[in-house]
Amino acid sequence: MIRRYSNIDISKHTTFHLPIVVNEFIEYDTVEELIGLVKELKSGDRRFIHLGGGSNMLFNSRYDGAVLHCCCKKIEETGRDVSHVTVHAAAGTIWDDFVKFTVESNLYGAVNLSYIPGEVGGAAVQNVGAYGAEAKDIIDSVEVLDTYDMNCKRLSLESCAYGYRDSVFKHEPGRYIVTGVNFRLGLSECFSLEYGPLAELASDPALTLGKVRSRIIEIRRSKLPEPSELGSAGSFFKNPVVDYSVYENIKKNYPDIPSYPLSDGTVKIPAGWLIERSGMKGYRVGGAEVYTKQCLVIVNTGNATAEDVMTLKELVQDAVKKNFGVEILPEVNIIES
Repeated sequence: MIRRYSNIDISKHTTFHLPIVVNEFIEYDTVEELIGLVKELKSGDRRFIHLGGGSNMLFNSRYDGAVLHCCCKKIEETGRDVSHVTVHAAAGTIWDDFVKFTVESNLYGAVNLSYIPGEVGGAAVQNVGAYGAEAKDIIDSVEVLDTYDMNCKRLSLESCAYGYRDSVFKHEPGRYIVTGVNFRLGLSECFSLEYGPLAELASDPALTLGKVRSRIIEIRRSKLPEPSELGSAGSFFKNPVVDYSVYENIKKNYPDIPSYPLSDGTVKIPAGWLIERSGMKGYRVGGAEVYTKQCLVIVNTGNATAEDVMTLKELVQDAVKKNFGVEILPEVNIIES
């Protein structure tokens, strides 16, 4: 069933909770309904965008177009062999509901991605990641509607061109609408505990997926604001990846700089550390603030506007560039009016 709402504030459909009025907000339940909607919008030469859980979007105060949202929430096992299980999840499925399903089904691979806000479709677009894991590690293929030729397609993992918080979907914005994702999960016990606070679990002889999930949720709650209590888009900035020489130069003045060497000789540096060392912790513009518990996050303290957030974003970027010579880029998708 299709549900339409005109000139509506959709702030409750985003985790930032910033005021945003759109010309039309349209909810749908099936792929067939989506196809009909896209054909209708294209034939009328009307602008449109697809919204998932709204956890990684920053709109201006007005969007002159239609916003589509999938309400199909479905998880089902679709195949099994001696070592793996394939699971299909509809795009509108809450991401953490999917992760919870894998944990309760004793399937390995997704647990480190617990408690990330948003929906399955958006997770596939963004290649969400946390604690040493990324969505691409468990994705087998992504089902999409190609709005260029109006055909439904299944994109292989390789075709998705995944990178750090990156994918083909971000390089061809508007072309693909994710309708479902197929995941490949392990049956054999396999934990990824390299991330600092998780290392303590390695000594537990009776470790379970449930224990790992509980610990990850505890960590995330201690560092990141609950969207229902304090609006945010989670990690606002990407952790920058720099040449080793750049890292070594920074280390001369900051011997305690945390770092994560990568296989290609580059180094990933935590953006939150750079922001805090640049003196921006707790910095505020209007109702937008650099979160004091995790500087990677910009929060809406209650009355922030998109303009407040954008101004603060630029000030943070300028401060890091001035202090460290490193450019940090937003992880959040910024939607122009």
